[in-house]
Amino acid sequence: MKDKILSEAIFAGGCFWCTEAVFRRLKGVKSVESGYTGGHIKNPAYREVCTGRTGHAEGIRISYDPEVIGYKELLEVFFATHDPTTRNRQGNDVGTQYRSAVFYKDEQQQQHARSYIRKLRHEGIAVVTEVTEAGPFYVAEADHQEYYDRNSSQPYCQVVINPKLKKMEQLHNDKLNRD
Repeated sequence: MKDKILSEAIFAGGCFWCTEAVFRRLKGVKSVESGYTGGHIKNPAYREVCTGRTGHAEGIRISYDPEVIGYKELLEVFFATHDPTTRNRQGNDVGTQYRSAVFYKDEQQQQHARSYIRKLRHEGIAVVTEVTEAGPFYVAEADHQEYYDRNSSQPYCQVVINPKLKKMEQLHNDKLNRD
């Protein structure tokens, strides 16, 4: 049997611990990596990105099966589980590293992202999410991978991530992986 061809999506929606926790729970998502993208230095470290001076966003790289979940569905979840209306901020996390951004891999992803943003703006939502061509993605340090799954009892996870997961269950319950 032939291996499935996976697609890739890169999003930044605040703290990567939050976005990774959300997308890891979707049907068709095969892997989610936390990392840094959209900046101007090679191989940044967390301590550098946190300064806001590298230009990187905390992002996630998603590998998914497009026969199970499509890019448009990933966009729906992305926009529903973070605040795309506040520039360089998600809750108490402030700085350019927490900006809302879609890093597209091809023209089709770019068109889908821009179309979805137009739809939201037409609905009266003042979206500030940037849509930028994907550049290098640097995988974050090991302690940032699967953070929520390893630390779900930590206060940050309880206060910030749990509400996002509950919102996803309410809005996109049909997309959740129950395995």
